[in-house]
Amino acid sequence: MSKITAAQARRALRQFEAPDRARLAERFFKTGKGEYGEGDVFLGLSVPECRLVAKEFRALPLEETAKLLRSKIHEERLTALIVLVAQFERGDREAVFRCYRRHMKFVNNWDLVDCSAAQIVGGWLEDKPRASLDELAISKNLWFRRIAMVATFHFIRRGESVDAIRIAGLLVNDTHDLIHKAGGWMLREVGKRASAEALDRFLKRHAAVMPRTMLRYAIERLTPAEKEKWMGMAAARPSGTSRAWSRSTTAVRGRS
Repeated sequence: MSKITAAQARRALRQFEAPDRARLAERFFKTGKGEYGEGDVFLGLSVPECRLVAKEFRALPLEETAKLLRSKIHEERLTALIVLVAQFERGDREAVFRCYRRHMKFVNNWDLVDCSAAQIVGGWLEDKPRASLDELAISKNLWFRRIAMVATFHFIRRGESVDAIRIAGLLVNDTHDLIHKAGGWMLREVGKRASAEALDRFLKRHAAVMPRTMLRYAIERLTPAEKEKWMGMAAARPSGTSRAWSRSTTAVRGRS
């Protein structure tokens, strides 16, 4: 039996190529000059189509999966990550994690992070020290910071809140909206799945100064009265706070 290859997976993906959808995806994922996805290239596949191809190539050898992950094509990287998650869950977890870690610079848009960080990074660290999350959280790389935050979802699902609260605290001064959204999302899940008390303590400490997007996501499942309380604290924020965030964030980034 001949070995299946990345080239075969690429041909399978191109069967679903849709130029009109590709143009829409390029706008949606902010691929213009100076935007967070600058230069990313799309074929126009849907996520279910990528998952269909990933299922067909679930036995793709790790070195071939890595070739797919290094692609300039967004859907090829997405398919590679779906394959890696499946292989992590049923195969050599260490080999898959090390492959992911070596190629992490290619996990470079929010959907790529969100489909893989909790499963692979969080899954690998489940029974290990988690200081590497802190290192990622103070990186200059936007996607590494988001990986650090989203990876904590693995622990949240197990009823653990400590790591998510710690990483959210490291990122509370971040200036990027995609980090605000990820942090707020994980805080919301802490309150829902792990510890409402931990969320409450975090909000008492940070609600008056945290980015409004992060706060809105974090309190999404609270009662109207609770939402009003926390948003009221944000509304009372002193003028000039945003500039202070920016200076603080720059200082933190300089240490990474």
